[in-house]
Amino acid sequence: MAALVFGFLVLSALPELAAGVTRHYTFNITLHNVTRLCQTKSIISVNGRFPGPPVVAREGDRVVVKVVNKVSNNVTIHWHGVRQLRSAWADGPAYVTQCPIQTGQTYTYNFTITGQRGTLLWHAHISWLRATLYGPIIILPRRNESYPFPKPHKEVTIIFGEWWNADPEAVISQALQSGAGPNVSDAYTINGLPGPLYNCSSKDTYKLKVKPGKTYLLRLINAALNDELFFSIANHTLTVVEGDATYVKPFDTNVLLITPGQTTNVLLKTKPYFPNSTFLMAARPYFTGQGTFDNSTTAGILEYVNPSKPTFSQNKLPLLKPTLPPVNPNATGFVTNFTRKFRSLATAKFPANVPQTVDKRFFFTIGLGSNPCPKDMTCQGPNGSKFSASVNNISFILPSVSILQAYFFGQNGVYTTDFPTYPPVPFNYTGTPPNNTIVSNGTRVVVLPFNTSVELVMQDTSILGAESHPFHLHGYNFYVVGQGIGNYDPNTDPANFNLVDPVERNTFGVPAGGWVAIRFQADNPGVWFLHCHLDVHTSWGLRMAWIVLDGQQPDQKLPSPPSDLPKC
Repeated sequence: MAALVFGFLVLSALPELAAGVTRHYTFNITLHNVTRLCQTKSIISVNGRFPGPPVVAREGDRVVVKVVNKVSNNVTIHWHGVRQLRSAWADGPAYVTQCPIQTGQTYTYNFTITGQRGTLLWHAHISWLRATLYGPIIILPRRNESYPFPKPHKEVTIIFGEWWNADPEAVISQALQSGAGPNVSDAYTINGLPGPLYNCSSKDTYKLKVKPGKTYLLRLINAALNDELFFSIANHTLTVVEGDATYVKPFDTNVLLITPGQTTNVLLKTKPYFPNSTFLMAARPYFTGQGTFDNSTTAGILEYVNPSKPTFSQNKLPLLKPTLPPVNPNATGFVTNFTRKFRSLATAKFPANVPQTVDKRFFFTIGLGSNPCPKDMTCQGPNGSKFSASVNNISFILPSVSILQAYFFGQNGVYTTDFPTYPPVPFNYTGTPPNNTIVSNGTRVVVLPFNTSVELVMQDTSILGAESHPFHLHGYNFYVVGQGIGNYDPNTDPANFNLVDPVERNTFGVPAGGWVAIRFQADNPGVWFLHCHLDVHTSWGLRMAWIVLDGQQPDQKLPSPPSDLPKC
């Protein structure tokens, strides 16, 4: 008995040797009323919270989330950036890895967090429901492991969102029917609050109270639907230490850019004294397209607690405002320089396992296009057509069943495996666009043998306007080995690739009128979505899917689906 007790004490003292724990959550999808911008409306939320509750776990933990759908909409939840090693059934994109959870149904997402620590996010992954269905994922290091930077005094989550007074489902439904661009949002939000720069929103303002001489870890998440955002805190420098739950070489900046789906952890070192000012924290869009957009600014307030006068009214202090880059393409130079600053730690403990050799190369054109207007209809897209978007001129059509289920059970007729490796018709991608902007439509995928090393170059096009496209790969992190403005040159550009310490991310912006090169090792069997994280473009078809086959070993194969997997 004494030996047993002693053994238990040793395990308790060395918890890092023990396996991770299982953390259970229940997400009740319900309607609840929220008032913003002087208007009250019913929104879809999790457990009546907006933004939704955080999922908190440690590296190595198993996370089990029971999702109960109590609304009339079909629902799925995606755990954005979680690697989902051999758990593709829990990834969440509707009609890609699962059929949606229908009204009154329940589905349990079950996955283990392997080799990741930092900030990610969860959000709905069907239509535009993620406008209000989103929340943080906070992955702490294993017990007794520390951050590769000084321990902060406090950790704070700041999640950016996008708010419509109208029902976002009606907005995208109307746009898809008319072929026009959708109505833009009415506000951006910080932790669900628009802030003082909007009408009747001074009370709906996020306030971050800090003490002088302390270091705060801010977990920044962009959960907005359609807008990349600049963010800055007046008169303060931020130190970037992580992107997409991967540590990076620290660097200082006064302004940062964060695309939808990206997360950035920064250290905020407060001033050593009470500054006799308050400071605006502001976010506004970086927009490179040609249509309309929500050209507004969300703001919160950074307040210093005065240790000698704790009841002192902050309202009497001057409010300092940050300077943000222009919202238009004139900021592209800043964006390019900023994104180039991200570098992996590339240490023995946090290596950059960049594929040094490539088995398969792909070149994807990314951009907008059009579909002909159906007969007996009037369409409001380009030249009387309907807006569309495509990868290699294929606008991806979601099937009416799950691609992963069709693949796993050998169901024919759901998809084809002939997605093109290169554009069907080469052209001057960033020059004068071709007159014909009509896209092809289909559910076509790429099949990859297990453990294939992949290099993918994504090239923006000038068709219907060059535009920045933040692309997200499910089931993987990838290394950003190169980027540039203009047309990618396969003869000269690879010589400048960074194969030593490139940043490792799950979401990265294809530059407006430029290209990005990524590499990843296809070591995770399943069906994995690749798509633009501007939801308007995803809805128009700017998406595709990879099928990664099983490997030879038992731990390289996709398990059977869970028994409660929803049916279509």
